[in-house]
Amino acid sequence: MEALLISTGVVALAEIGDKTQLLAFILAARFKKPLPIVAGILCATLVNHGLAGVLGAWITAALRPEVLRWILGASFIGMAIWTLIPDKIEEEETQVAKKLGVFGATLVTFFLAEMGDKTQIATVAMAAHYSNPLLVVAGTTLGMLIADVPAVFVGDKLASKIPMKLVHSIAAGIFALLGVATLLGAGKELGF
Repeated sequence: MEALLISTGVVALAEIGDKTQLLAFILAARFKKPLPIVAGILCATLVNHGLAGVLGAWITAALRPEVLRWILGASFIGMAIWTLIPDKIEEEETQVAKKLGVFGATLVTFFLAEMGDKTQIATVAMAAHYSNPLLVVAGTTLGMLIADVPAVFVGDKLASKIPMKLVHSIAAGIFALLGVATLLGAGKELGF
């Protein structure tokens, strides 16, 4: 249950102000069709984070526990630093909608925007850290929805009221704590 709760909270916080949340704002403002946008976010996230979860589980099986501990600890600390850097969205990521419709555009643009994004990397790291990648993927997907669904429904009105620096600082702090705890051996009961 810890894997689900921590991955949900960390990704929900990390996603606030992230480029995929900005993409949700843009798509919602442009198309004003929240249900296909939310469905596209859900499907894209399940596929993207599912692949990340598989990679995380593979890394756990492929690396020696002591090597994995250092890689995971450094990854979490790297995520803490990366979380403090605000994302921008590029307009061409939203142009795909003209050909695929609202659901298809959201599915493709969210999937592509998440490739190599901090929440995908966090999913890999947490799936490697926890012994249950399915709970991690469920948690990271839920975290994405917690952050992005309100963006779809309330758009820019909500964005201007959220203290982004504070939210990013909290998420960075959680990643840093996970990194330090991992480096200090918090995962010994999991084998690393």
